Amino acid sequence: MKGVILAGGLGTRLNPLTLVTNKHLLPIYNKPMIFYPIETLVKAGVTEVMIVTSGPHVGHFLSILKNGKEFGLKHLEYAYQEKPDGGIADALSIARDFADDQPLAVVLGDNTTDADISDAVKNFKSGGHVFLRQVPDPQRYGVAELDKKDKSKIVQILEKPKNPPTNLAVTGLYLYDNKVFGFIDAIEPSNRGELEITDVNNMYIKRGELTWSELGGYWTDAGTFETLFRAGKYWHDKAQKEAK
Repeated sequence: MKGVILAGGLGTRLNPLTLVTNKHLLPIYNKPMIFYPIETLVKAGVTEVMIVTSGPHVGHFLSILKNGKEFGLKHLEYAYQEKPDGGIADALSIARDFADDQPLAVVLGDNTTDADISDAVKNFKSGGHVFLRQVPDPQRYGVAELDKKDKSKIVQILEKPKNPPTNLAVTGLYLYDNKVFGFIDAIEPSNRGELEITDVNNMYIKRGELTWSELGGYWTDAGTFETLFRAGKYWHDKAQKEAK
């Protein structure tokens, strides 16, 4: 399995910090944000990774990450998303040649977690797999509606619903087989003008090929000032405990 980290977008919610550098290079405690998804993939045994980025600061990634060897990566590749507001699915489509018909572990670059997804990666065979998490503010996320009789099945995923059917948010970690690129080709831009990863996941659901598991450990996105602060505090506190 190969890995793709989606680190594009303009990071407007974090202005003026993102006038200086790409959002995914901002510090979370003592590391740039992008280090965390890389470490998640390497811990799961995924050591061939593509980083998809965009915006005016893309060159900063190369000076910080270099060829990825210090993280335990065997291969690190960079790709440029020409439309930074094209959406997550648009960014993922750029990895088509890199995937080379292999399954992909996809991580949003502003996600930080200490969860171990290695079992899910090892056991993945086909279809799609999403990692869900109970959150207090599901309106900010894609939200999974489960089958009332069989909670192991997702009926649909709703993008940022005003009245969420559950508090199970779709985190920014996904596993996909190579059909994902055909699904991306088949979807249309949303009202936001983006190719939504939620639409891709719903296509897997229609085929009965989307599974899910609940993400353990700590997880947050770090795309707002509040979540950026919370993430930094968590990793600071964890480092202090481990140092004792």
